[in-house]
Amino acid sequence: MDGAGESSESGSAVSSLKSMENGCSGKDDGCPKQVSPLRGGGSRNTSPLGCVRSRNTSPSRQKVVKTKPRGLDEETASTFGKAIHPDVQMEDNIWAMLPEDLLNEILARVPPFMIFRLRCVCKRWNTILQDRSFLKFHSQVPSHGPCLLTFWKNSQTPQCSVFSLPLKTWYRIPFTFLPQWAFWLVGSSAGLVCFSGLDGLSFKTLVCNPLTQTWRTLPSMHYNQQRQLIMVVDKKDRSFKIIATSDIYGDNKSLPTEVYDSKLNSWSIHQIMPAVNLCSSKMAYCDSRLYLETLSPLGLMMYRLDTGYWEHIPAKFPRSLLDGYLVAGTQKRLFLVGRIGLYSTLQSMRIWELDHTKFIWVEISRMPPKYFRSLLRLSAERFECSGQDNLICFTSWNQGKGLLYDVDKKAWSWIAGCALQSYNSQVCFYEPRFDASIY
Repeated sequence: MDGAGESSESGSAVSSLKSMENGCSGKDDGCPKQVSPLRGGGSRNTSPLGCVRSRNTSPSRQKVVKTKPRGLDEETASTFGKAIHPDVQMEDNIWAMLPEDLLNEILARVPPFMIFRLRCVCKRWNTILQDRSFLKFHSQVPSHGPCLLTFWKNSQTPQCSVFSLPLKTWYRIPFTFLPQWAFWLVGSSAGLVCFSGLDGLSFKTLVCNPLTQTWRTLPSMHYNQQRQLIMVVDKKDRSFKIIATSDIYGDNKSLPTEVYDSKLNSWSIHQIMPAVNLCSSKMAYCDSRLYLETLSPLGLMMYRLDTGYWEHIPAKFPRSLLDGYLVAGTQKRLFLVGRIGLYSTLQSMRIWELDHTKFIWVEISRMPPKYFRSLLRLSAERFECSGQDNLICFTSWNQGKGLLYDVDKKAWSWIAGCALQSYNSQVCFYEPRFDASIY
């Protein structure tokens, strides 16, 4: 039926163009002549019987004679009436002559997950990820946008799925290139993903690029013990740092803070964190500062990466806070996300922002009750929270759901087809980039 419609439109357009080309030529060949209005009060016979070739020229029924558009020759005008076929075969030899720089610039703007399909086109495109010119253009184009990366192990086999927020589609990325000891997902930044794990009795850390399937193990720390880690990437210097704070079990009285610098490829020892009672193992890195929640003394511990020293911030938590997560936003914004309320019927999820001048938490949003009841049906149900660029993601393992909140737009939305495949799934925000280097 679509083809019939196109043929009909094409036929009418061609006939109208023919009428424009064969318009009145002054010859008396049956073509109706255009009559000019009479002057001086004259009259003419407008009756159908008055003249065989005359017609009713009253304003209500007067037909306007179409003329050819100015500036268009007959060939150009006639092409507008041709039917457009979407399955036009392009000349291979013409596209093969496309300049390499132009081709790389076009491919660099293609969503990263589509590149894998395009690599099957030819041998030249298959090696595109090793092309320095392509990576140069790719580093200059805007980011694809935030994604969510979920990682889990199924029968000791690493599994990974990535949800593209701009495309609203899930993609499966093979993670079999990682060693077996890589178990804990530390986090992701600027296209790099960091993992840690125990290889026998040794605590190890690695950094990888999931798109290029490249990875490397970092040197051992000075204190070989399981630690809490966070990764920070400097896009301008194309380098990254990893901060190791206390050990996971909370015995941090004798373990100093260690920082790995990719430029030096070594760990450096910094100040020992003061003796505090950590509220949770979740950390947030915001404005060159690392923040942790503490119960005793109540507030936050802040680590300055530039000076290498710890500092306590007396920011009291909201009352009846059951569990809280620190989330870093843009423009030096630090958020606190958590449930509040002692009883299941009175519980709610709220979001606060830290006032850096008064050291108080200011409530900025509440999760609507319908979303809260659908995300967490039980009061003791476990949930995780992560954030990036003023986007906050809530994930519920028991319900297998994901909820996204945009702080700037104040909008809540479900993550379609949330791929929380296992109870042990780990989630973080991820920015897919081919030019992210592990060195």
